[in-house]
Amino acid sequence: MRLLLDTHVLLWAAGKDDRLSPAARRLLERPGNELVFSAASLWEVALKRQGGKRDFGAEPAVLRRTLLDSGYIELPITGIHAAATSALPPIHKDPFDRLLLAQAMTEGMTLVTADKVLSRYPGPIRSV
Repeated sequence: MRLLLDTHVLLWAAGKDDRLSPAARRLLERPGNELVFSAASLWEVALKRQGGKRDFGAEPAVLRRTLLDSGYIELPITGIHAAATSALPPIHKDPFDRLLLAQAMTEGMTLVTADKVLSRYPGPIRSV
């Protein structure tokens, strides 16, 4: 199964953070699951890190290299992804989360998230 990790889940997985539930950790470690991160998540980390948000202390370039070295696959942002956000109902206002969901939908992946609001969207979402 191809799993696109939302930014918080990605940071928790990369940092071995206790906020990643045991069930989520098992899902991510299941053999055969392909772990994918979006360039949108790196962009979100960069912006929120500059803004001083404590949960976003990772240096984006180091995070990217660590993820790639750990076997994660990077998903670029395309025009198709951006356009697909216009079809989403206005449940969530966070543009990064909306883009991640649009990417999962257009790429045939499951979005793994801990965000309760994002989990309310119909579509390929796994709440952890």
